[in-house]
Amino acid sequence: MKQVLIQLLADDLPLAALTLAELGMFSPGGGDNFSEQFPDVPGTRYRELYHQARTRLQKIESHITLGPLRPLAHTRVIGEQELATTNAWLGEVWERCSSFEEHFRRLTDEEHMLEQLEQTLDNFAALNFDLSRLRGERLFLDLHIGMLPSVNVPKLREAIALADYLLFNYMENTDHTHVIILGPKGAREQELRSVLDTAGFHALEIPPELDDEPQRIQGDLRQRREALASERAARRQAMQTCGDELRAQLEQSRDRLIMAEPFVAMGDAARNRGQLGIISGWIPERELKRTESALHRRLDGPFRITATTPPRTNHRDVPTYLPVNWLTRAFSTLVKQYGVPRYGEINPTPIFAVSFIAMFGMMFGDAGHGGVIILAAWLGRKRLKSFTPFAICAGLSTSLFGLLYGSLFGYEHLFQAVWIPPLSDPLYMLRMALFWGIGFMVLMSLLYIHNQLVSGEISHALFATNGVVSVTLYLSVLTGIYRFVNTGQFGLLPAGLSLAALLALLAFKLIETQAPPGERMLVAGIETFETLTGYISNTLSFLRVAAFSLNHVALAIAVFTLADMMEGTGHWLMVIGGNLFILILEGAIVTIQALRLEYYEGFSRFFSGDGQEFKPLTLSLQGVK
Repeated sequence: MKQVLIQLLADDLPLAALTLAELGMFSPGGGDNFSEQFPDVPGTRYRELYHQARTRLQKIESHITLGPLRPLAHTRVIGEQELATTNAWLGEVWERCSSFEEHFRRLTDEEHMLEQLEQTLDNFAALNFDLSRLRGERLFLDLHIGMLPSVNVPKLREAIALADYLLFNYMENTDHTHVIILGPKGAREQELRSVLDTAGFHALEIPPELDDEPQRIQGDLRQRREALASERAARRQAMQTCGDELRAQLEQSRDRLIMAEPFVAMGDAARNRGQLGIISGWIPERELKRTESALHRRLDGPFRITATTPPRTNHRDVPTYLPVNWLTRAFSTLVKQYGVPRYGEINPTPIFAVSFIAMFGMMFGDAGHGGVIILAAWLGRKRLKSFTPFAICAGLSTSLFGLLYGSLFGYEHLFQAVWIPPLSDPLYMLRMALFWGIGFMVLMSLLYIHNQLVSGEISHALFATNGVVSVTLYLSVLTGIYRFVNTGQFGLLPAGLSLAALLALLAFKLIETQAPPGERMLVAGIETFETLTGYISNTLSFLRVAAFSLNHVALAIAVFTLADMMEGTGHWLMVIGGNLFILILEGAIVTIQALRLEYYEGFSRFFSGDGQEFKPLTLSLQGVK
């Protein structure tokens, strides 16, 4: 990655921004470094117009569907006056759309009101008389209409009878009863209200719109609903007609905003002092010549490109370029879920792709299941999109290890294993998993050492938790243990290397730790011990690779055991259902376990994950903050 400074005429800044966006290999940044020499950031009014027009277009698109974005056949600089005209026209279109929106909102409010009236009317459907008689105050009669839990009706009837009130129920359902309670007005009204509250009585209000018999009201509400539906359909047709009329012009406005966006996206990376302007940012080294050639073709005025290599001290500020293709895009997405590597660090995507796919196949090896995964990935490619190659690779790895294990849908006697059936020698499989884990851990530590050397952290590359001394300690201890298991002796050389590495680590921790002497010794000792135990525990984590390969076979045996208890169709239904169960459940678990090994035993050892992703200018209308 090169940090570039393009010096050019201030009037050529918009065209240069457009040209760089067409190339798609320039990321603006670093303008603050030149704020003293070039104090002005041009285009303030231009940016305001762009953001306002972009917002208006987004609102309009919620009402009028535009065609898909297409590559621009010809690009040109959009001047400020043209952008202002486009913004004003979009404002007029939005006013038309907002009038439709307001009308639809009014219709929706009326429909909600009708729904509420219909729900209220359901409560009085059994009363076939003028409902207005139940509303308002009366001189001598105290009347209440409402509902309460059905179980409380008998007790309430008895309680209010003592106060000379009557209760009539006019509609019942499973839980509640609708009632009318009436009696003489007088001193006992307050006492009645207390009894009603205790019984769980809920008063029902009768809206003025229901001042008629329920059957007549239902017909009126139905007519009003039909009228609203007709009005909504008419307005939708008018909206569609408006969209058909304006769609072509709206798409042209969208194209103008696409061409205007690069200059806006430059932000303070484009600066000027009088007639002299600059653009600062980042370009991959291999794209420098192509960028210079493109600017020569498009710019009439003179310009100069200066490219410098960022010093190690600035690597945190340099964006990381992660090239991807159709095969690695999904793997790169999963890597970025953990973080983006700093500039100069090794891109872990290829290593992640190979190791993840290999471990998935090791844990889930079955030729039949792999074929199903491949078929399902291909059939679901429209939904999986960029993850289709990921799933197909997982299926291929599963099928390959299925051939090595001699397994086809759990059957292990249909063909000879190329390597070994896992359950025939579980201890051997566990040893292989340990060897895989040791190799993986050593590789991760080597990557850490490389990244530290690139960053200029020589002491960390040598003495840190994953540095040269730690790897030496790890391998010497493993060698000594291996010798002890086979010969009964740890070995002088492994013991000497282990002790020397342990003391070197302890000394480094003592120097690095900032604390009083006693506390420093304690912290250094604990961290040194954690370094050794961390390597051992992480290595043992890879036993799950073998454990899941054995578990896969064990689940198949369980399925066939159940199937053998049945005959005919039941046998084959159990075999098919069991294989689907294994494929879905264990497949998901194996995916999670492989990701865990990658993230925690792998990435955490060498991958900082706090880098900035390289995001170039493009002609895409992605929106500018």
